[in-house]
Amino acid sequence: MFVYADNAATTKMRKSALETYVSVAENFFGNPSSLHSAGQRAQEVLTDCRTRMAKALGAEPREITFTSGGSEADNQAIVSAARAGARKGKRKLISTAIEHHAVLHTLEKLKREGFEVVLLPVGTDGIVRLRDVEEAIDENTCLVSVMYANNEIGTLQPVEEIGALCKARGVLFHTDAVQAVGHLPIDVNKTGCDYLSLSAHKFGGPKGVGALYVRRGAPLSSLIEGGAQERGKRAGTEDLPAVAAMTVALEESLKESERAIPYVTALRDKLIGGLSKIPHCALNGHPAKRLAGNVSFCFEGIEGESILLLLDDKGICASSGSACTSGSLDPSHVLLAIGRVHDVAHGSLRLTLSAENTEEEIDYMLKEIPEVIETLRNMSPVWRDLKAGKRSFLL
Repeated sequence: MFVYADNAATTKMRKSALETYVSVAENFFGNPSSLHSAGQRAQEVLTDCRTRMAKALGAEPREITFTSGGSEADNQAIVSAARAGARKGKRKLISTAIEHHAVLHTLEKLKREGFEVVLLPVGTDGIVRLRDVEEAIDENTCLVSVMYANNEIGTLQPVEEIGALCKARGVLFHTDAVQAVGHLPIDVNKTGCDYLSLSAHKFGGPKGVGALYVRRGAPLSSLIEGGAQERGKRAGTEDLPAVAAMTVALEESLKESERAIPYVTALRDKLIGGLSKIPHCALNGHPAKRLAGNVSFCFEGIEGESILLLLDDKGICASSGSACTSGSLDPSHVLLAIGRVHDVAHGSLRLTLSAENTEEEIDYMLKEIPEVIETLRNMSPVWRDLKAGKRSFLL
């Protein structure tokens, strides 16, 4: 059996999105910036996509800027707010310790440029405390950036409350919603954000395309110079087939969400319940305040990479954390932030489901994963020391 359970890394492109991509590439190949008829027909498609994307998010068309994906959108939002803040003498940036590296690395760069960066802790449930955000904001704060849903452990942050707090304090608010858009109904007005990042390949669209929502009046500066595309804020000819495919994928995802969310949640809870029976393991993140398809565990006494290799032999595609750091030997910064020690954090497994997964696949994983864990533990000298009492169990 083949089971794809790594949807947080990327999703399979929806058939409708693929068909749209091919159709637009064949029939609307003109440059949207060109004045001739082929270019203007392409511009009409681009305008239509911007309008539909905005509607799906509760935004206005002019508030949508197309990007190459979530990482670029994160970078542009944070850098824009920082530059605007610096012009007013405000150089403090607030975020959390569990953000995606697209956010953390951007903040590190700004810190080297003289900005003050505060990374708030999260609880053992992976959720930032609203009180900590409130206490961190002062007169020097120019931006708060808190992700909507974590890419590794799936926990949902109180973004609406944070958005309201930032609005009351006159501080710009950015949320990295790459893992949430297309999986949860999101209205930017309810969220209260000034910036929101999204990426098409997380909800059945193509890779290499995304968008940044920028509330009207919020500052936006260019990262890429060279042309007047995207109202002069993002140079480069728009990838029209990809934008059109992303638009269709988002609309279809949201249309199906009423059915998909409870279905995937039921699969998730069954998988969590079964894996929780394995001795000396722990669920990462809040048991309920998490994405419908996210299952993240730590298993003591083994390495996550070994789990992935053996599961792949059995046809199960999974990950040990973020796809962006899968080549790193360091333990996940997210797991360390929620209190997992290094030895335990190394034994992590992330399974992320979609509406295409079946109960039969869940049953298959619940059969194979415990066997893989047992096999690896029987080979592990660390596990032998734990069993012999030479080391103390941590889980």
